[in-house]
Amino acid sequence: MGKIIEIDKRISLIDGNDLNRQLRTGSYLLKERDLTIIETSASPSIPYLLEGLSQLEIQPEEIKYIILTHIHLDHAGGAGLLLEKCPNASIIVHKKGARHLEDPSRLIAGAKAVYGADFDTLFNPIIPIPRERIIIKEDRETLSISETSTLTFFDTPGHANHHLSILDHVSNGMFSGDTVGIYYRELDQDNIELFLPTTSPNQFNPEAMLAAADLYKELGTEKIYFGHFGASSNPSQVYSQLKFWLPIFLETAVKAHESNEAFEDKLASLSAGLYDRVREFLRQKGIEDNHPVYEILALDVRVCSMGLLDYLIKQKQMRS
Repeated sequence: MGKIIEIDKRISLIDGNDLNRQLRTGSYLLKERDLTIIETSASPSIPYLLEGLSQLEIQPEEIKYIILTHIHLDHAGGAGLLLEKCPNASIIVHKKGARHLEDPSRLIAGAKAVYGADFDTLFNPIIPIPRERIIIKEDRETLSISETSTLTFFDTPGHANHHLSILDHVSNGMFSGDTVGIYYRELDQDNIELFLPTTSPNQFNPEAMLAAADLYKELGTEKIYFGHFGASSNPSQVYSQLKFWLPIFLETAVKAHESNEAFEDKLASLSAGLYDRVREFLRQKGIEDNHPVYEILALDVRVCSMGLLDYLIKQKQMRS
């Protein structure tokens, strides 16, 4: 439990074993005067996070801030449970996400629509957070966590309208949540860096997603700390792959959306189409079809397909 990756002397990444998988979702610990956690993952990950803190000889009572990039349950579902263990901590979140932390009923309903019968295993319990323990951060506001360490918050929609990216000025690294995609660490052993956009429902916006990547570039970001999973010191490759894959995702989605099939058939067709496009890309790089990356890829492209179809339906409604 509590596998720890030391990013540098200030930043540790604790693997939350999300979906019972290593290298999927993690929580970053910033070891400054005000001990700060970025991302909690879902509630089933909290025991792994607490064990990781124990290994680092940190008591939950010492945590000052818990920062959420956004409130999707795989990033923030465990926030209420963790807060019960961290009595001196406050939650920091985007203003559009705060009310859903206080009353998570709509968040729960949305996740159940996506994950169905798997919801309880993946996400329970979802514990409401008292308003007095929530801090809202606006675009370009800052937070000092020591005399030498300041974080700056950026409003970065694209994946979700309530998404914050957090720049750590000491490392010049951005905690990106899902803004610029997923980093498939299963391919590390093959010396392949694969970054794919995550277009899950229901606030996906491709233009805003690309604008967020451009912001990262304009800020001169040197590292990207992904919610899924870990740090990349190759941001130019992250941006390049996002701009390569996003049009492919959209083009494949348009073909499925314009068919005369029922929604579930469109969803199945789009999921299979995206899966095949990525698989063909990886085959060209020598990755066999039995590679473990494909297991998690199948889940990701289905969730992405839901978001893509949702986006196209909304676009059609706006035009009519």
